[in-house]
Amino acid sequence: MAHARTIDVQDFINSHKLSRFQITIIALCFIIVAIDGFDTAAIGFIAPALRADWQLTPGQLAPVFGAGLFGLMVGAFIFGPLADRIGRKYALILTVVFFGATSLLSAWSTSLEMLIVLRFLTGMGLGGAMPNAITLTSEFCPEKRRSFLTTVMFCGFTLGSALGGLAAAQLVASYGWPSVLLIGGIAPVAMVPLLLIALPESVRFLVLRNAPSERIAAVLRKLAPDADLDGATFVGIAKPKGSPVAQLVRPDLIKGTLLLWLTFFMSLLVFYLLASWLPTVISGAGMSLKDASLMAMLLQIGGTIGALLIGALMDRMDPHRVLGASYASAALFIALIGSATVSPWLLGVAVFGAGFCLAGSQVGVNALAAGYYPTASRATGVAWANGIGRSGSVLGSMVGGAILASGLGLPTAFAIVGLPVVIAGIAMLVKERLAPQPTHATAAHVLPDTRTTGQPAAEVA
Repeated sequence: MAHARTIDVQDFINSHKLSRFQITIIALCFIIVAIDGFDTAAIGFIAPALRADWQLTPGQLAPVFGAGLFGLMVGAFIFGPLADRIGRKYALILTVVFFGATSLLSAWSTSLEMLIVLRFLTGMGLGGAMPNAITLTSEFCPEKRRSFLTTVMFCGFTLGSALGGLAAAQLVASYGWPSVLLIGGIAPVAMVPLLLIALPESVRFLVLRNAPSERIAAVLRKLAPDADLDGATFVGIAKPKGSPVAQLVRPDLIKGTLLLWLTFFMSLLVFYLLASWLPTVISGAGMSLKDASLMAMLLQIGGTIGALLIGALMDRMDPHRVLGASYASAALFIALIGSATVSPWLLGVAVFGAGFCLAGSQVGVNALAAGYYPTASRATGVAWANGIGRSGSVLGSMVGGAILASGLGLPTAFAIVGLPVVIAGIAMLVKERLAPQPTHATAAHVLPDTRTTGQPAAEVA
């Protein structure tokens, strides 16, 4: 009698060309993250109109930014571990429904307090959607192209953020600031039926949960229709002991976890400070609301282009060095913003460069985190790194309001704003030495002879 064949699902993905099915997964996650970026950035772009409409001071406006970002942090902490228990697909769809519905409700806010609560709830959904989209994408990517393909998908965030600026520039003057929030709510809710039909569950998660072989084979046949999978036993990883959160601080991962958390915290602190307050700063320097929105949009456009280049370099060079150099360059461009408000073309260069290096690096460090953690804790690892980073983003949004109210000159203020980005770059270089990518992220798998042992293969950790 012929022995049953054992197929490692990641080796199967690595050994086949990128399929139309995988491209569809990446495209769907791209759209989800684009809507996420649109909703996240929308409040910054409508802030000048909201401030004028409700006669708000910068100090009163800051909690609106902070509430949404605090919600992002809470959502990341909640929905990441949930995805490691119920699956990436359904956790992702749940978060899309959640932030779509609450964004719609935000458009009908009648008071500052109501808007703050609804932005917090919207942020919870947004905070859960992003890491789950990153995780699902990374688990369907061949390992040699994982960084690039994940950053391509994540470019949806920066592109969606840029579209938020374009929508604000075109719609706010004619239809008011609620129109932007309406778009941010209708789009995700309309996507849900498509996601339920077209989005698969991660095959690595299915193996982890001991799903029936027929279910795993059905997904793999969509990647490679001609593959002979009849009678195969699918392996990849063994379920570890302990919770997914506890896995993040086990001895072989804790150094990298702490350095990733530091990088996310510093990077997102500065990114959301700029995303929240740049339109207000630029309009305060004398530009119209429309021109200020378009100028601030260069931050997101630069991030989209930067992410593609940085992701490609990360697959060809040491990713830590690529990110370290990019963060150092971002600090220089951020400092330049404070001195460039008198010159529109120079300001455009500075904002674009800051987006290229800072937002591009943030996309790259998400891909780095997705590759760092094993399947059993990947969604949790990416989500908690984002959650820690979101706590930095909350601080950044508040610091922006304090800077505007402090009377510091813009050159001094933006020079200070660039300092956390330098720390992020240093953290990446330290991680290269102390916590390089573990072997599970570089195609190393142990495959015991399941014909005799009957035990699933264990992922090297």
